[in-house]
Amino acid sequence: MDLFKKLRGKKIMLIDDDEWIRDSLSLFFESEGCELLALETAEEGVRVFLKQPYDIIIADYKLPGMNGLQFFERIKAPGTSAVKILITAFGSEEVISKARTIGIVDIMEKPLTTTTIIETLSKLITKDQTEESIRFG
Repeated sequence: MDLFKKLRGKKIMLIDDDEWIRDSLSLFFESEGCELLALETAEEGVRVFLKQPYDIIIADYKLPGMNGLQFFERIKAPGTSAVKILITAFGSEEVISKARTIGIVDIMEKPLTTTTIIETLSKLITKDQTEESIRFG
């Protein structure tokens, strides 16, 4: 299974206030033929998501203003089928528990690597093939 073949044509959003993470992941996904919209704030993410839904949303927990959990709460609505992934260096039991209750399917711990991202997305695609709960196509 080629992860990036499955991701091509999917709308992917990344929200992280770290410019290096945004730029490097944008270049990485682009080099694999995938589009990634990288945003700095959760507020920007809400505005964009309300105009057009995304298939995969990866958001950092610690953001200026609204945090990642608050962002996912704001975009939670009936019929919203985006795969939600939280990035955090603060993986406390409280954060993890709250993430699960609002439909976040996985949590990636910082520091991020491309390997971590590939493993997480591959795991979710494999889960989709067996459970049909996540729509990667």
